[in-house]
Amino acid sequence: MNAIFRWAFARSLSRVCGVEMTVSLIALSNVNAQTATVPSSTEKAAVDALIPWLLQEDAQLRGIPFSEVIFDSTGKHVLACNPKDETNARVLKQMSSVLDEVMARLNAPESPIQGIPRINEVSSHFEDLIRELLNKTPGLACDFPKTATGGKQRSGYPDLELVDQLSHRVYYLDPKLYAVGSRDSSFRTFYFEPKIATNKVREDAVHFIVGFEHEKPPADRQWKFTRWDLVDLSHFQVKLKAEFQGSNRDMYRPEAIVATSGKKVE
Repeated sequence: MNAIFRWAFARSLSRVCGVEMTVSLIALSNVNAQTATVPSSTEKAAVDALIPWLLQEDAQLRGIPFSEVIFDSTGKHVLACNPKDETNARVLKQMSSVLDEVMARLNAPESPIQGIPRINEVSSHFEDLIRELLNKTPGLACDFPKTATGGKQRSGYPDLELVDQLSHRVYYLDPKLYAVGSRDSSFRTFYFEPKIATNKVREDAVHFIVGFEHEKPPADRQWKFTRWDLVDLSHFQVKLKAEFQGSNRDMYRPEAIVATSGKKVE
């Protein structure tokens, strides 16, 4: 993807992006030394135009509908979940039973999550159990969504794809864990990075965050989850935070090193 396309994409996202969303402008920052070439005058003009624009926008775009982010980056619609709709009402009832059971099982003293030190390491257990129990629910099928290239990828949004087999409606689920007292926090807890090859939103669908609240664990790390919420993202608003990034490979190029230690210090 060349700089012109990335610049156009960044401009298109000026209409698009609130829980903070970070979209890295890899186009302009992650130029690999092995493939780097002298930019054309057109590409340089695009870069020269981008920086002042970012500064003028204070590098952030706020209050943009997430539904527009999804549509502009995938061509798919984020559908609202009307609880009064017959199909939605049935699926919500089935999901509610599953989420009650998920929380009860993982709160149990013998649960595999008990004793895990970091909450980030607990998340995959929720994904796996939600998937397992939804698949056991008559009329529902749940799996990890496939990417545009046909592969399965656990990282990135969304985590799960639920299909109601009677109506063929699709529901995307993204489980989140948060501590009691942090519901009003402004700290980033959600992000979506638009991709082409690894895009996992391939259907018009309802998008849900499945939020599980937990108490702060005591020293023995016995996790206790106190509630869950199913959040419809059709009216969710996000923000774009632009950042330029590079890897160690980008920095430590042999031709860029001007001095180094003569030998390893013992």
